[in-house]
Amino acid sequence: MTTISWIGLGRMGGPMSANLVKAGHDVRGFDLIKQAMVEARSHGVTTCDSIEDVLDGAQVVFTMLPKGEHSRAVYLGDRGVLALAPKDALLIDSSTIDVETAVELHKAAAGAGLDFVDAPVSGGISGAAAGTLTFMVGGETDTVEKAKEFIDPMAGRIVHTGEAGTGQAAKIVNNMMLFISLEACAEGSVLADRLGLDPQVFWDIASVSSGNSWALQTWYPVPGIVDSAPANNNFKATFSAALAAKDAGLALAAGEQTGVDLPAARLAAQRFEQLITEGYENLDCSLIAKYAAPDGKIKGWNPEQA
Repeated sequence: MTTISWIGLGRMGGPMSANLVKAGHDVRGFDLIKQAMVEARSHGVTTCDSIEDVLDGAQVVFTMLPKGEHSRAVYLGDRGVLALAPKDALLIDSSTIDVETAVELHKAAAGAGLDFVDAPVSGGISGAAAGTLTFMVGGETDTVEKAKEFIDPMAGRIVHTGEAGTGQAAKIVNNMMLFISLEACAEGSVLADRLGLDPQVFWDIASVSSGNSWALQTWYPVPGIVDSAPANNNFKATFSAALAAKDAGLALAAGEQTGVDLPAARLAAQRFEQLITEGYENLDCSLIAKYAAPDGKIKGWNPEQA
């Protein structure tokens, strides 16, 4: 049994840490949100009242945090992970952050004598619960090999992407492509409806044809077609507009840094920002489908019940 510390027990970190408990590890967790701690305890995680407490005796430390500034604060603060973790601990950051911050954390960890990998994930909340996430892991080969043992209970696939920061690079590009696919599903679902196509008939065609995508299979924005779609639940978030806007922004920033033109990604980012402006930042990003409708009305969406 390995003592694993987990910082960040939210929508992804909660079910991920629960899978480590199922694998027989002693998992200790911390989150600033009390309800997240309650949920984690219900799945066998021992919760702690501070980062100091959760890091005490840790052999492996996982972090799953919302933004790069949170990762910097948790790792680099005076009472952060690099200052408090045991010197033989393995550090695994599964947050989605910018490449520059990821590389900074690698260098800081190395300076503190600690092994570190950036290991963001793809697969969403359903993949986190099922233990089928894809992990994109950047770092030294030996460290990545050590990390695989602890990642495995949460993963359907583990890919060593290369040197420090490449895990984040892969995640940023992958999410950008997802958002572009989601915009295609949004526009396609509304156009098919306005042309009089039965939504199930159209989905059955698109799902085995050239219009297929992960977004269509998982988030299709029409109720009653895909079990995992937020459209079935008035677009309650599985991946919030706020998080989508953050990740799309990471892709756009990377495009600016590299000189790559990303017009489709800019459109998707604008859609997410529209949701935020309207006060829907905590609803699902697939609600962008409403912007394809001339009257803003789509099946499955009732703003009065949001």
